[in-house]
Amino acid sequence: MLTTSALAETAALVGDIARASMLSALMDGRALTATELAHTAGITPQTASAHLARLTEAGLLAMERQGRHRYHRLASPAIAHMLESIMSVAADLGGPERIRRKANLVMGPRDKALRHARTCYDHLAGEIAVAMTDRMVERGQIDLTADGGSLTEAGAVFLRHLGVDLDTAAARAARRGGGRVFCRPCLDWSERRPHIAGALGAAICERCLTHGWLRRIEGSRALDVTPSGYLALGKAFDLRTLR
Repeated sequence: MLTTSALAETAALVGDIARASMLSALMDGRALTATELAHTAGITPQTASAHLARLTEAGLLAMERQGRHRYHRLASPAIAHMLESIMSVAADLGGPERIRRKANLVMGPRDKALRHARTCYDHLAGEIAVAMTDRMVERGQIDLTADGGSLTEAGAVFLRHLGVDLDTAAARAARRGGGRVFCRPCLDWSERRPHIAGALGAAICERCLTHGWLRRIEGSRALDVTPSGYLALGKAFDLRTLR
C-alpha cells in the first residue's frame, strides 16, 4: 500500500534540480553514463554518481554494466509516464522563470522541435503523435479512455499495412506480466491531449524510426520528420498541415 512517506520520498527525489535534469535527459529511452548525465545537469561526475545511486536505490533508474562503463536508464515505462505527467502539470501551473532557467528543463511548449515531434521514453509524442492518435480515434481504429485503450480490428489492419509489428508488441506486453499494457493513452505535456503509449506506441515509434520516417536529433529527444516521413505519414494519417 502506498504511504505518504513513500510518496514524499519519490517527490523529493524528482524535485531536486540536478536529478530532474538527469531524469529528463533519459526520457528518450537511451542509457547514458554518469559523465554524460553530469554534463546535462551541470554538475561534477562525482556529484552525479551520488545522485544516480540514490535514484537507482529508489527504483527510478536501472544501471547496466558494459565493460568499464556503467549506463543508467529509466527503470520502466511507468517512470517515464510519471515524469511526462509531472511535466504536463508543471507546464499548466507555470512558475517563476528564474526556476525554469536554473533547472535547464523544457517545462512548457517553448522548443519548436520538441513540440513538433519527440520521444516519450519509447513511444512518439508531440504534435505529430497527437495528430496521428486523433486520426485513428476519428476513424474508429483505436479506442482511448481515461483508463486505457484498445486497438480495433480496423486499426490492426491499418497498422499492419504500415508495417507495424503488432505480434511482437503483443508478445512484449504479455511477457511483462501486466506491468506494461498493450495500449494506453499518455497525456502529451505540450499538446494537452493524449498520444498512444504502451507496447503499441513503442511499435509505432520503432516502425517510424527504422523506416526512416523519423530521425533522432543528437543530444535531444526531439525527432526530425524526414521528407519521406511527411509523405508517408501525411498520406496515412492526413497530416498535410503539420509541417
